[in-house]
Amino acid sequence: MKIFVTGGSGMVGRNIVEFLNGKGLNILYPTSDEVNLLNKKDVKNYILRNKPEMIIHCAGKVGGIQANINNPVRFLYENTQMGLNILMSSYESGIKKFMNVSSSCMYPRNIKNPLNEDSILSGELEPTNEGYALSKIITTRFCEYLKRENNSFHYKTIIPCNLYGKYDSFDLINSHMIPSVLRKMHEAKINNQTNITMWGNGKARREFMYVGDLSNFVYYAINNFDKMPQNINIGLGLDYSIKDYYKIIADVTGYKGKIKNDLSKPVGIEQKLINNTKLIEFGWKHKTSLKDGIQKTYNYYLNDI
Repeated sequence: MKIFVTGGSGMVGRNIVEFLNGKGLNILYPTSDEVNLLNKKDVKNYILRNKPEMIIHCAGKVGGIQANINNPVRFLYENTQMGLNILMSSYESGIKKFMNVSSSCMYPRNIKNPLNEDSILSGELEPTNEGYALSKIITTRFCEYLKRENNSFHYKTIIPCNLYGKYDSFDLINSHMIPSVLRKMHEAKINNQTNITMWGNGKARREFMYVGDLSNFVYYAINNFDKMPQNINIGLGLDYSIKDYYKIIADVTGYKGKIKNDLSKPVGIEQKLINNTKLIEFGWKHKTSLKDGIQKTYNYYLNDI
């Protein structure tokens, strides 16, 4: 089976490509130099030339709270443009199977947790990542519309919770919480710092899944695509407080110093836990515990620096 994976050099795409390549599939994962996803003609020409049987759309402009706050225009424009270009090019080229990788960031900020797939657009979005969330809503709805207009096109969306792991960005400013804190604690340890800072009071709750588990899910979904729901949450079905994450990361890295709260910093939504009922019914469950996943991520970081 020939599968075109967008964003194959990013954290999510690279892990998926690596996993699928080990399963005997023919995986296409062109770089942005080979295919500019912001150029629809470029995208369509690539699809027509290579004739994949399925497309998995992982590409995107991603980052943590500060990056989203600083660059709302880029997060909205680039993610929306890439999503519409790859979807329309696939549809016009007759590609019947399309897996859209979205994000739980597109759920409203003030709805009851756990977050249900049917609650998209049922309330106000989290302001700190609104641009990114809007782009993900557009591509998710577009998949639904294409399927509605032509039932022979199976264009479906998976909605992962927060992800971390191998090939993540460990940038202190623009990365997500787990890789950023891993690096911060590692450097504090080797530099004998007596304290580091945690944004907020640590009570906000988040659900993070090891990216290797998402890759496993994607392979499972490819083999069971016809029975997969139109939209499906992918996660653990349980969450932890930010304070819990800091404690586990400190244990893994060996950081012994103090953790001080900076209450002036934004913390985003209070809780973001997905409802995994459909996931359970679909027959898949994650395998990696939080501590094991963080240990694997730290090992990768140590080998990469």
